[in-house]
Amino acid sequence: MKFSETKLKGCFVIEPKIIHDERGFFMESFNERTFQDVIGQNLRFVQDNQSFSTKGVLRGLHYQTGEHAQAKLVRVLQGEVLDVAVDIRPGSETYGQYEAVILSAENQIQFFIPRGFAHGFLVLSETATIFYKCDNFYNIASEGGIIYNDLTIGIDWNFEIKKLIISEKDTFLPTLKNAKKVW
Repeated sequence: MKFSETKLKGCFVIEPKIIHDERGFFMESFNERTFQDVIGQNLRFVQDNQSFSTKGVLRGLHYQTGEHAQAKLVRVLQGEVLDVAVDIRPGSETYGQYEAVILSAENQIQFFIPRGFAHGFLVLSETATIFYKCDNFYNIASEGGIIYNDLTIGIDWNFEIKKLIISEKDTFLPTLKNAKKVW
């Protein structure tokens, strides 16, 4: 596996080594020892989540606050998405900045997003199945969110805004300035 740290300290794009032959392919999608050595943290993933969405569905930007903050390791099992992490760590040099990565079943790239980041994704293919590991359990009282089109963040979703499919809940999320603090 090849780990590349992004401009956001602690966020990594992970490219697997894929071995192809006439039967298909094989790859190691996760190795705890390698992962912890490269990331430099002793993380233990405790919850796996999976979602299925159609083209134009935008989910996010979501995060958990305080002791319930979550790190995520995200991958796409089917389809293609634009996956986005926004640094919301108080005092961070890259506070309010984002990183966007194309994740697909074809490229098998994974995106590691540490605690202190908001996360969201936009489905680019007709459908997509997203799978992600979390290092902390979900807690409804600790939910936080930021509106997808916050001008201070300026995410380029590279998609026609009027064609986005967004939950009612996500259309009423606050701006970064007015959002719950991550800690």
